[in-house]
Amino acid sequence: MKTHNKLSLFTALLGLSLASPVCLAEVSANIGVTSNYLWRGVTQSSDGPSISGGLDYSHESGFYAGTWVGSIDWGNGNGVETDWYAGYSGEAGDFGYDVGYIYYAYPEEEYDDSNFGELYFNGSFGDLGFGLAYTANSDADDDAPFGKGDMYYHVSYSFALPEDFSLGLTYGYYSFDIDEAVHGDKDYGHFQLDLSKGDFTFTLSKADEESGDDDTKFVVSWGTSF
Repeated sequence: MKTHNKLSLFTALLGLSLASPVCLAEVSANIGVTSNYLWRGVTQSSDGPSISGGLDYSHESGFYAGTWVGSIDWGNGNGVETDWYAGYSGEAGDFGYDVGYIYYAYPEEEYDDSNFGELYFNGSFGDLGFGLAYTANSDADDDAPFGKGDMYYHVSYSFALPEDFSLGLTYGYYSFDIDEAVHGDKDYGHFQLDLSKGDFTFTLSKADEESGDDDTKFVVSWGTSF
């Protein structure tokens, strides 16, 4: 199962308008590279570089769908993560919301029994963000890490800085619905700081030792759209 653990890397998007008398939709694409693919505080690329790309469709009603592909290495050989997702987002006054489903797929033989899907909810109020994700289905056993029933929670806050810089702070916590007598205590928290300007993001990340990857991480990422 997914022993190495997305703040999804890149959301650099370029809208291509597809207009009709009754609807407005956008198709967007993104590519990126990072010195270390981190997801929920844990490397997915053995602390090495990763490249990624994705396509997204969004409708003015709030519906969206897309796919994202990134290179990975969990220590058992190079592989690919392919994400498929769909959801609905909108606003109610100052409150923003986003609900949906995402499926993480790992096609290589070395990553057998690693696929899983999550139901998620993300909210925002001004510069404050928060959310949770629930593992709804998984190829792993239900009582193993990344099996059905796991929960991930996160809260974030962003700041605008001079010279078009921005600063984001994130704290996340992973709670695993597992048999601790067999697998031990795997629950962990992690903290992340992101300093961004333009297409570049500089990241400082630290996870609890229960994550199995508690070294302090310094990461630089770049993403663009076409």
